[in-house]
Amino acid sequence: MEPTVGVTPPRVLTIAGTDSGGGAGIAADLRAFAACGVHGCLAVCAVTVQNSVGVSGVHTIPAGTVAAQIGTVASDIGLQAAKTGMLADAEIIDAVATACDEHGIGAGRTTPFVVDPVAASMHGDPLLAAEALDAYRHTLFPRATLVTPNLDEIRLLVEHDIRDRDGQYAAAEALHALGPGAVLVKGGHLTGDADGCLDLLYDGATFVELPGPRFDTGHTHGGGDSLAAATASGLARGLSLEAAVRFGKRYIVEAVRHSYPLGAGHGPVSPLWAVRPWWDDPA
Repeated sequence: MEPTVGVTPPRVLTIAGTDSGGGAGIAADLRAFAACGVHGCLAVCAVTVQNSVGVSGVHTIPAGTVAAQIGTVASDIGLQAAKTGMLADAEIIDAVATACDEHGIGAGRTTPFVVDPVAASMHGDPLLAAEALDAYRHTLFPRATLVTPNLDEIRLLVEHDIRDRDGQYAAAEALHALGPGAVLVKGGHLTGDADGCLDLLYDGATFVELPGPRFDTGHTHGGGDSLAAATASGLARGLSLEAAVRFGKRYIVEAVRHSYPLGAGHGPVSPLWAVRPWWDDPA
């Protein structure tokens, strides 16, 4: 019998909700983790009833169960990074913060922590209870190595309605004032930007502009999740923060370039560009 022994890759935890259509949430995170060469672990916060057209139901997991998932993985398997997605309510956010403190996850601790403050689906369906916004601002952001909001989430969190590049800079400063180590203001929803899709990284001292192409596609479901997951993967692989964000940007550019239609609505970004098609090799 041939022995099977491999090298254990870096481990990254996603703390998020499911997407029954497989395009966003934990499904997108795990796909990005595999494409970026890390082992994905998960703590499920909510189960959504979702397809390519929209979200028709959200069922939250008890906060204690979410915390227990984090603890049981961190204490046995060990983690090199963690990231969040949809956390659903303030009680879950508080439980996540406590569990992260207990297991060395967060800014200034052993394990880098990427917070993607998911508040709504790309269809506009709410995924975050209104009272949870304060928990994000005052509980989770000060623990984050990096926060990665899109323009709609920024409008909810700091009441900045971004319409141009100057608005991105102002929003980055307002978000950083809430306490995270760094902020990535994503420009994907800034459709009037003729220069493509520019994301802005700010660590409280330095701004870094990260330009990228803009593609003519409606199939971008799971794009924000995938960018945060790929960035967390870069951190887990030992990259600096800026290098990890560039790693994530490279991943999402190609994932959007290779996105595909699915169902009657918005298709997902694709990790398949990063997967060697072994199934086409001769046996």
